Amino acid sequence: MNDKKSYTRAIAVSGVMGAITVLLVITPLGLVPWFSGASLTIMQIPVIIAAILEGPIAGLIVGAIFGVSSLLKAAVAPNGVFDPIFVNPVVSILPRLLIGPVSYLVYKLLKGKESAPRVGLAAVLASIAGCLANTCLVLPLLKLFADLAHIAGLTWIVVGTIAVVNGLPEAGISAFIVTATILIWKGLTVGRTRAKLADEDQKGNSGDRRP
Repeated sequence: MNDKKSYTRAIAVSGVMGAITVLLVITPLGLVPWFSGASLTIMQIPVIIAAILEGPIAGLIVGAIFGVSSLLKAAVAPNGVFDPIFVNPVVSILPRLLIGPVSYLVYKLLKGKESAPRVGLAAVLASIAGCLANTCLVLPLLKLFADLAHIAGLTWIVVGTIAVVNGLPEAGISAFIVTATILIWKGLTVGRTRAKLADEDQKGNSGDRRP
């Protein structure tokens, strides 16, 4: 029964996070204006949350939704010179498949006991790792296929600048949002558990009383 409940919850969380991902990809909500001129993306956040809450398979599924949505948007409604490259699944889908598993692995290795400091630190570092996995794969692949397509303007200096100026703030934003979400989720779960235990304890004490 517990396995069935866990499976059902994993499907539900994956579905909700997948839907949020699609919304972020197809609307401007997934992009945060930034001084560099290139917006910061927060589309990876639902992928990381799904992976931390429900494991690497959930993260893989939501990451696939992220990648496929990006590919379809680049194919149907391109709005940049490099969008045709994102029609290539190696660029748009493959890096996004790794966000969830990388985030989950880092979180699991660092989480330890279910205490707020440990969970918070693990969530921060897992978020950063997931974002960097995405950035460090997408940008070199984008550069490679831009060269193959003879699209000028994307030098290795530009790639490095984007990685620092955009990649690091994206990791910071993701870490903040993901960590807050995970702590709230864990806090609600712990609160319910304590309330249930307290209620059971009170009932048990009442049953022990003799008239």
